[in-house]
Amino acid sequence: MMKNKVCCVCGKVELSKDEIGLTKKLISKNSCNFYCISCLAEYLDVTEEELRDKIEEFKEEGCALFK
Repeated sequence: MMKNKVCCVCGKVELSKDEIGLTKKLISKNSCNFYCISCLAEYLDVTEEELRDKIEEFKEEGCALFK
Protein backbone atom coordinates (compact mmCIF):
# COMPACT_ATOMS: atom_id res chain seq x y z
CA MET A 1 0.00 0.00 0.00
CA MET A 2 2.63 2.56 1.04
CA LYS A 3 5.44 2.63 -1.46
CA ASN A 4 8.87 3.85 -0.42
CA LYS A 5 7.99 7.11 1.30
CA VAL A 6 11.18 9.16 1.58
CA CYS A 7 11.96 12.21 3.74
CA CYS A 8 11.85 15.23 1.46
CA VAL A 9 14.71 16.88 3.39
CA CYS A 10 17.32 14.25 4.30
CA GLY A 11 16.26 11.42 1.99
CA LYS A 12 15.70 8.85 4.78
CA VAL A 13 13.94 5.89 3.18
CA GLU A 14 11.21 3.69 4.58
CA LEU A 15 9.59 6.26 6.84
CA SER A 16 7.44 4.76 9.56
CA LYS A 17 3.67 4.96 9.43
CA ASP A 18 3.89 7.31 12.43
CA GLU A 19 6.24 9.67 10.55
CA ILE A 20 3.91 9.68 7.55
CA GLY A 21 0.85 10.13 9.78
CA LEU A 22 2.46 12.99 11.66
CA THR A 23 3.34 14.80 8.44
CA LYS A 24 -0.25 14.42 7.26
CA LYS A 25 -1.65 15.53 10.63
CA LEU A 26 0.60 18.56 11.13
CA ILE A 27 1.35 19.71 7.57
CA SER A 28 -1.44 18.59 5.24
CA LYS A 29 -3.70 15.58 4.93
CA ASN A 30 -2.99 15.63 1.18
CA SER A 31 0.78 16.07 1.49
CA CYS A 32 2.94 14.26 -1.03
CA ASN A 33 6.13 15.36 0.75
CA PHE A 34 6.91 13.54 3.97
CA TYR A 35 9.36 14.23 6.80
CA CYS A 36 11.25 11.99 9.18
CA ILE A 37 10.89 12.90 12.88
CA SER A 38 14.22 14.78 12.93
CA CYS A 39 13.51 16.92 9.88
CA LEU A 40 9.90 17.59 10.90
CA ALA A 41 11.06 18.73 14.34
CA GLU A 42 13.51 21.13 12.72
CA TYR A 43 10.90 22.36 10.22
CA LEU A 44 8.37 23.03 13.00
CA ASP A 45 11.01 24.31 15.46
CA VAL A 46 10.09 21.78 18.15
CA THR A 47 11.94 18.85 19.72
CA GLU A 48 11.73 15.27 18.52
CA GLU A 49 10.46 14.34 21.98
CA GLU A 50 7.56 16.79 21.63
CA LEU A 51 6.62 15.15 18.33
CA ARG A 52 6.81 11.67 19.84
CA ASP A 53 4.53 12.86 22.65
CA LYS A 54 2.10 14.23 20.05
CA ILE A 55 2.08 10.87 18.24
CA GLU A 56 1.08 9.17 21.50
CA GLU A 57 -1.63 11.78 22.12
CA PHE A 58 -3.06 11.25 18.64
CA LYS A 59 -3.01 7.47 19.13
CA GLU A 60 -4.84 7.82 22.45
CA GLU A 61 -7.43 10.05 20.76
CA GLY A 62 -7.99 7.30 18.20
CA CYS A 63 -6.77 9.30 15.20
CA ALA A 64 -7.08 7.12 12.09
CA LEU A 65 -3.68 8.28 10.79
CA PHE A 66 -1.98 6.42 13.65
CA LYS A 67 -3.74 3.04 13.61
